[in-house]
Amino acid sequence: MSRNKLFLAGMMLLGCAVGFAQKKPASSPAPKLIVGVMVDQMRWDYLYRFQHRYGANGFKRILREGFSCENTQISYAQTVTAAGHASVYTGSVPAINGIMGNEWYNRALGRDVYCVEDDSVKIVGGTGKGEPMSPKNLIATTITDELELATNFRSKVIGVAIKDRGSILPAGHAADGAYWYEPSSGNFVSSTWYMKALSPWAAAFNSRKVVDSLYAQPWSLSHSMETYAQSDVTNPSYFKNPFPRSLASNIGKNYGAISSTPWGNTLTLAFSRAAVEAESMGMDSIPDFLAISLSSPDYIGHAFGPNAVEIEDNYIKLDKELELFFNYLDMKVGKGNYLFFMTADHAVAHVPAFLQQHQIPGKTMKSNKKPEEATMKKFGLKKLVEASANYQLYLNRKSIDSAGLDFWTVKSHLIAELNRDEDVLLAFDNEHINAANLPAEFKEMFIKGFNHKLGGDIQVVYKPGYFFSNSSTGTTHGSMFPYDSHIPLLWMGWGVKQGLTNRKVFMSDIAATLAALLKVQMPSGNVGSAIQELIK
Repeated sequence: MSRNKLFLAGMMLLGCAVGFAQKKPASSPAPKLIVGVMVDQMRWDYLYRFQHRYGANGFKRILREGFSCENTQISYAQTVTAAGHASVYTGSVPAINGIMGNEWYNRALGRDVYCVEDDSVKIVGGTGKGEPMSPKNLIATTITDELELATNFRSKVIGVAIKDRGSILPAGHAADGAYWYEPSSGNFVSSTWYMKALSPWAAAFNSRKVVDSLYAQPWSLSHSMETYAQSDVTNPSYFKNPFPRSLASNIGKNYGAISSTPWGNTLTLAFSRAAVEAESMGMDSIPDFLAISLSSPDYIGHAFGPNAVEIEDNYIKLDKELELFFNYLDMKVGKGNYLFFMTADHAVAHVPAFLQQHQIPGKTMKSNKKPEEATMKKFGLKKLVEASANYQLYLNRKSIDSAGLDFWTVKSHLIAELNRDEDVLLAFDNEHINAANLPAEFKEMFIKGFNHKLGGDIQVVYKPGYFFSNSSTGTTHGSMFPYDSHIPLLWMGWGVKQGLTNRKVFMSDIAATLAALLKVQMPSGNVGSAIQELIK
């Protein structure tokens, strides 16, 4: 065969190859829908501690089909709800995004400020008695904002939660709607930041009073009590309020009680499905974003602690809710067409009384005014501490200045007195965090958690397992320690490999990973990095 014929034959074969290649279905350039679920107060170990209780298509489906970041940590010190939601969606930390707690003290106003308060807006859809809320205090963009910017605001972004902060902070500034639950009315509401009047579909959902139909179902255990081997079945609270627990007395009146039952998750996911339907989310090539926060695990966890039967049963029921929700998304949007991730805003400490029964360190503390009183006595002050928030003390500078005292001298004396307290691990000056006698890893968490304009003068760190409480059966969170800062991070669906990593990643890496998958800009205050291992 001549050289020219060989060349022509080669070109024909190449043309055929190119033709065949063009006929292969191209992978979708973006998911139709991104669904982010934050479980309020979920410890990472719940994935495995209760795994024998889970069905095949809830948590186990994510682990089987998706990717698990097994060593996901919160990178700042104050592990609370608002800071967690803000960090996940801004890819940032309190030092930058301005959300350093659920509340903090504002010196200029002389009062505590709630994270999403905004008196320039009004509540829509409720009784009119609710406090006005918006994302005004969040000073960085969210990944949901960046998606809106990237699509010239053609994406639909909706936030849903029982807690206002659990809806508003993930939905961001430019969302089509953020909806949260109003206990006084039993309605999901929003504010004029997002809409002039409540969306007709949301009003229709509220009119059904789904909460009352859920109250008609008693909270019964999923299995017999003796099978809850992973829980402390000797806890006296069970005997005071045995299962099944009737909720029917709440119908038509006590709408807030739903939050402290597993049916709070049911209600939230039902409203989320209504949003997908009414807003036609995931129905075209422009990606939409549904940001869900499940608040009920936090209410249940605070009341009973991680070793309670209530917690185990809540996660058994949540596992089933996830299965039903995945089935809905598979049918509505299509398996492989949506990107799903799940994480938590924080974890939680064991109940100290439970730890003490097993000779493990832990303590429920009471307020100790002795360090403050000793310092006031030494310097002749009538008032020294103006406020406290997030384990930080705000000193009364006016009182110190009026007495003609050196601020640094007074502050140093109070720090020394605080460090005499046997419950205190370390108290230090927030102006000199780098000088604190802490391991570098913990020191970094306080640096990232301290916002210069919002923070206090002195940080107090208590021993592991120690916290303030008036109850011997409940628990809380908020510390830098692993029991509060080690959270789950699961991915599934569009663009996600199957597998896991034990490499340490951070909550603040989630937004950067989403940005990489979606090919949009990272949020304005982003400090995280994309988790390369999970990206196809």
